[in-house]
Amino acid sequence: MTQNLRPLLRGLVPTEFPLGRVVAAAIVAALLGSLVFAAPRELFWQGLVVALVAAAFAALVRLGRTGRDAVAGAVQPPSIHGIAAPLMRFDAGGDLVEANGEARALLGLTGALPTVTEIFADLGRPVRDWIADVAAGRLPAGAEVVAQRCESDRFLQVSLRADGQGGALAALQDATAVKRLEVQLSQGQKMQAIGQLAGGVAHDFNNLLTAITGHCDLLLLRHSEGDADHPDLIQIRQNSNRAAALVAQLLAFSRKQTLVTERLDVQETVSDLAFLLDRLLGERVRLDLLHAPGPVALRADRRQLEQVIVNLVVNARDAMPGGGVVEIATRIVRLDQELHRDRAVVPRGEHVVIRVTDTGIGIPPERIGKIFDPFYTTKRSGEGTGLGLATAYGIVKQSGGFIFVESEPGVGTTFELWFPRCHEAAPVAPKPENGNRTRAGSGTVLLVEDEAPVRAFAARALRLHGHTVVEAASGEEALSLLEGALQVDVFVTDVVMPGMDGPAWVQHAQEKRPLVRTVFMSGYAEEALADARSRVPNSVYLPKPFSLQQLIETVQEQLAGDGRQPRKAPPVAAGGRQDRRDQGMGRRVS
Repeated sequence: MTQNLRPLLRGLVPTEFPLGRVVAAAIVAALLGSLVFAAPRELFWQGLVVALVAAAFAALVRLGRTGRDAVAGAVQPPSIHGIAAPLMRFDAGGDLVEANGEARALLGLTGALPTVTEIFADLGRPVRDWIADVAAGRLPAGAEVVAQRCESDRFLQVSLRADGQGGALAALQDATAVKRLEVQLSQGQKMQAIGQLAGGVAHDFNNLLTAITGHCDLLLLRHSEGDADHPDLIQIRQNSNRAAALVAQLLAFSRKQTLVTERLDVQETVSDLAFLLDRLLGERVRLDLLHAPGPVALRADRRQLEQVIVNLVVNARDAMPGGGVVEIATRIVRLDQELHRDRAVVPRGEHVVIRVTDTGIGIPPERIGKIFDPFYTTKRSGEGTGLGLATAYGIVKQSGGFIFVESEPGVGTTFELWFPRCHEAAPVAPKPENGNRTRAGSGTVLLVEDEAPVRAFAARALRLHGHTVVEAASGEEALSLLEGALQVDVFVTDVVMPGMDGPAWVQHAQEKRPLVRTVFMSGYAEEALADARSRVPNSVYLPKPFSLQQLIETVQEQLAGDGRQPRKAPPVAAGGRQDRRDQGMGRRVS
């Protein structure tokens, strides 16, 4: 009988009906009741109708409840709590409405949720507008790195997408380390570009200074000290020297200056500076020198190393307006393994460390990372150029060393200079010679210089001292002059010229004239020309700007067969103390 009822039940109760089983149970119950109790047929149909009505009512109630649950489920988004990732939810207007525990811990949030503008710094446009645009679909989902408002040095990556309910869902990630690396890379590229610009400007400026100082020297030859124009010429020369000092600082910063390295006894060098340093420090600041036992030697340019020490001591003085102590200590440090410090790697081996310590006001932590930037200074206008520490950094790095700084506000600052130790023996001083080694000017000089003012000055200076001068404006012109029977004793040539440069044309010329000596002139660093010069025998380097006397001495030494490197006149203006003060960069916080 039940088998005969199954088709009937399937027809009466569709399978997709929510309470089909209840209806089927009601029918079976009514049928069994009529069979067991032998109820009349009318009572059976009445019971069946009642069962069906009750089942239909229960089905409608269940359907209504299910519909309300479905609507509620569609309106209420899934919860972000309990997820092990910092998540935040925003409404359609860009306001923060929910943040899970991970996000609160990352942002340091307690209590009621703050507004978006109180959490994140703007991106050039309000962060709230960006969130609203993504929530409304006007902008695609994406990620932005924003600074945290309460901590300007902390950055967060916010990955934002629409949540499908009119709002937006954001995932947070700490991006401080990545942002710092990005800033350091950008700063390094910027400093490299500034260094290249400084080197190029300094080269061109050196040509101008060579012409100015050279023609000034020529005028001084015709004006004695009693002449009315003599003081004006001296002023021109002194200011040219000051300009040359500024150019030297730019080259030092860009690490393209010319360094004449030699073995230096650090203790002797610092002791020789003590008198000058005492004058710079004044009466209220005491200078203490602490030397390591035994000889301490390194290879560096004496004048440049002295400039670094003077800059650091002047900075220390300015950091102690009420007086204090400046200590210069030297020691030898042996590293058995590489030293990682301030993103620098000091190799293994023995190093000479020069330590300059003061008891001044110190450097604030937010400024200590900028002190080596060019033109950054805390002094008032006119008290410094902001190139002192940038120059010191360039000199130390070009010399193969390292410079480190440690400071505590209110306690003092310490600068450490690390150089590889030099194990060479001290040179033996040559015996003094009687008379002038260099013979009188009687040689023939081939002068090659593309800058007409520099060529005019050099030619006049050499002719005044008895030399025969043949001029050329390029390397190609010089080689064409040498094709004939021209006899030349010395080549004096610029290095960087349009077309064929100095070393290139000299190499061609020496194929037929191997005994001719060469004087290379350039405003670039000697290190940049070392490879080219190594292929040219019997050559010396004369850095620009040079004086008339330096040019004559260098040519005379080459004529006499002396291959010594020409001495460089220190490009420091007269006035001593004030000029050296201008080279330093103070740490005084204004």
